[in-house]
Amino acid sequence: MSSLLVFPGQGAQRPGMLQAVPADVLEQASDALGEDVRTLDSAEALANTRAVQLCLLIAGVAHARQLQHTPDYVAGLSIGAYPAAVIADALDFSDAIKLVSLRGELMQNAYPQGYGMTAIIGPELSTVENLLAEIHSPETPVYLANINADNQTVIAGSDQAMKCVADRVKGNGIAKRLAVSVPSHCALLDQPAQALAQAFGTLKTPRITYLSSTRARPIHTPEQLRDDLAFNMCRVVDWRGTVQSAYERGVRLQIELPPGAVLTGLSRRVFEQGTVIAFEGARLDTLQALLQEEERRHR
Repeated sequence: MSSLLVFPGQGAQRPGMLQAVPADVLEQASDALGEDVRTLDSAEALANTRAVQLCLLIAGVAHARQLQHTPDYVAGLSIGAYPAAVIADALDFSDAIKLVSLRGELMQNAYPQGYGMTAIIGPELSTVENLLAEIHSPETPVYLANINADNQTVIAGSDQAMKCVADRVKGNGIAKRLAVSVPSHCALLDQPAQALAQAFGTLKTPRITYLSSTRARPIHTPEQLRDDLAFNMCRVVDWRGTVQSAYERGVRLQIELPPGAVLTGLSRRVFEQGTVIAFEGARLDTLQALLQEEERRHR
């Protein structure tokens, strides 16, 4: 049996989320960024995509380090892929800070207003895809962005197009606008992804197996990892497939890093046998003991 650390994406953020982060991590992040990262987690600052993504990276890395035991797998949803790559020892934390800062700026500047993401809860994937095909046009762009679970998808596009989808879903499901101000995981971000790819420096071979949330399978080489990290902003996230892939590979312990517990909820159906737990709300020594036990079994 094996263990998996998962890192959430945008929408999980909340004001004050860096307050529990150790000072040494905040100092390292501030040095790499050239500004005090403690100013990034206010409600006002978190209205900006760049601040959100930096906070998720910092919080994810800091809390994963506190676990002190090495997992067998890591995976992250969207921006969560960056702390996953850091914990896999494939991407330097300081380099990740600089890349994520640029990533957030590129995404925010591409669509400063009038776009975003909406979760669709209830209808099956095929129903959502048919709706998107009917509504999508150059004037009302809307795309499938995430496959989160059997009955939960996320769409991305213009406000107008997403409202059309939401109106059509009424009575058969729930459409919930997410706290994301850019249309991630679709073709609208092709150009920002190309620009980000040019900024990557040296990556290493992951020391811990890294699961791509867009391919739903392991990635083993620095070249594959660069492609995955740079272009995940414009590719559909298959989180359902990623979690299923981990389970089929023997993972029976999943720990979700802060903030929140959204990914924990999404995984419960897949992990019929095993343990799915969020860092927040659990005792640190309990999480460490769970990882240590999986390490012992895996030897």
